[in-house]
Amino acid sequence: MERFVDSKGSLTIRNGHETVLIECYGRGLRVRSVVKGEVVDQGYGLLSLPIEEGSIHIGEKVATIEHAGIKAVVDQHDWRGRSRISFYDSEGKLLLREIDSMGALDLHARHFKGQVGGNHALTVTFEADEDEKFFGMGQYQQEVMDLKHCVLELAQRNSQASVPFVLSCKGYGFLWHNPSVGEVQFARNKTVWKAASTKQMDYWITAGETPAAIVEAYSEVTGKVPMMPEYGLGFWQCKLRYYNQEQILEVARGYKERNIPIDVIVCDFFHWPYMGDFRFDEAFFPDPKAMVSELKSMGIELMVSVWPQVDRRSENYQEMLENGLLVGTESGVDIQMVFGGYSSFYDATNPEARKYVWEKCKKNYYDMGIKIFWLDEAEPEYAGYDFANYRYHIGPVAEQGNAYPQMFSRGFYEGMDEEGQENIVNLVRCAWVGSQRYGALVWSGDIHSSFEDYRKQVCAGLHMGIAGIPWWTTDIGGFAGGDPKDEAFIELLIRWFQYGTFCPVMRLHGDRLPATKLYHPTDGRELVPTGSDNEIWSYGEEAYDILSRLIRFRETMRPYTRSLMNEAHEKGSPLIRTMFYEFPDDPICWELKDQYMYGDELLVAPILYANARTRRVYLPEGEWLMLNDGKTYESGWHEIDCPIETIPVFNKGGNRSEWVGLL
Repeated sequence: MERFVDSKGSLTIRNGHETVLIECYGRGLRVRSVVKGEVVDQGYGLLSLPIEEGSIHIGEKVATIEHAGIKAVVDQHDWRGRSRISFYDSEGKLLLREIDSMGALDLHARHFKGQVGGNHALTVTFEADEDEKFFGMGQYQQEVMDLKHCVLELAQRNSQASVPFVLSCKGYGFLWHNPSVGEVQFARNKTVWKAASTKQMDYWITAGETPAAIVEAYSEVTGKVPMMPEYGLGFWQCKLRYYNQEQILEVARGYKERNIPIDVIVCDFFHWPYMGDFRFDEAFFPDPKAMVSELKSMGIELMVSVWPQVDRRSENYQEMLENGLLVGTESGVDIQMVFGGYSSFYDATNPEARKYVWEKCKKNYYDMGIKIFWLDEAEPEYAGYDFANYRYHIGPVAEQGNAYPQMFSRGFYEGMDEEGQENIVNLVRCAWVGSQRYGALVWSGDIHSSFEDYRKQVCAGLHMGIAGIPWWTTDIGGFAGGDPKDEAFIELLIRWFQYGTFCPVMRLHGDRLPATKLYHPTDGRELVPTGSDNEIWSYGEEAYDILSRLIRFRETMRPYTRSLMNEAHEKGSPLIRTMFYEFPDDPICWELKDQYMYGDELLVAPILYANARTRRVYLPEGEWLMLNDGKTYESGWHEIDCPIETIPVFNKGGNRSEWVGLL
């Protein structure tokens, strides 16, 4: 049998028991490998694209395949006959290379360890470059921009979204196209990717002259967001939780009476009788259709929370259980979460389950005029995160778990698309590769109300944009805690609100203190409580003046934000961008983690520490107009005054002079 085979423009490599296939896929190369079998096409996050022909050269011990500015060189590197893959750009610069066997150490770059049932624990190891910087990978709760020397869990958790695409400062992007729970180590001595349980290796790599070119190439093979609807450009009001119809209408009227622009108001969780009923509780929402109609008359869309949990007391539980529409538990009591009742998760990887849940939500929400959903608990949030103890329609969670949030978004997107809705957007608590093409607006989960957590969100949002998720936001002020009467929290809220003005979506949310207990009027059972007030007038006059001014500035930016949303839709570009994304030739920009670009025109320097009234800002080459005071600044480091009402924002080139003084 031949070692190297030109398979209609793709390269097949035979290494004894292993088969490796390298294909030209989009503007990159897709590499798959199996042991004792044939490579299969697993859709997962990549789009179904035609395979292009590469330029292939085959020698006795070396073969190459070249396409779209990247070349793979496969060489038989040791006496055992194993092969090693190296990747080069169009100028011959080495980008990435597998480790060799290290002589007597007998290492395997692609190490498949067999498991009972035919799967493998997989480890893929590459050489490390000590000076390399890494970015992307989704959302991790850490105040870190350069991921070099980081170890990241490849798993979904509340406030953690594993989207395993990494961008290197060396000029390549790498997608670990595997939904298995696992780990990546960007270590000093090697880079290691691990899958706990899988049938094959699958990754995609691209090369590009700029970070923007790399991200755009990645978006071409995984999909782009729809065009953001107009109601995604302004301010969204939310709290835990408006528990009845009149509260929602009162708050909406309050914004209109104060002439404060608002696009969306949110009806949070436990507006239902039991989780899994997928409908309003008529005791608290006697006429939801009239509620939606009144909100629309005010120009406000209602967003409704949908959880994937199904309580054992739900009217739908038995039917879903009998028809295999719930996630399975491998051992122990079949209870997957204990919050507001004993519940299981619906299996979003099952097409029949997705159809079932959508039809319930269509009847009970969508047909009433509700066109935007809040898909909470999308990881999903298993008790203890014991991934090995649960099973999906498409396989064990250890093997397939990371794909769940993508498929949760997919179910609603496809249902809404079938109804003819355009420009679909749904708020969701987690994401994986390809979630963006299903209208996923990801928020950063149940983070705490602290400056420390606030700083982490700045890094998380920038990494998400690199990882192909341009629609991203946070709970302004943090979710857990925060007392409207606490001056320290009011300062945090203002600083976070300033940052939120320059996020893809501007949304106020949180579980404010103190909570109020609630009881059901029919049977007296205790319900999930409601938090304190969280409207912009809940924090005193000084805060109200600052927050309302920021909302109005967001309205001023609406045409600019719309243009950024269009760019995300057409090219996959993030709205909030690392400094190096716009200025890749400036080495300082590769080091910055506390300032960013909102599109290509606005440099935003949020205030990230309590009691801070000045901060250092770095301005790259060019002339910069500060929107706060109208002064012009040259490139370099500057110490900027930032009293409580000020977030430093600079306009590149000074073409937004009409915005001066409005912020």
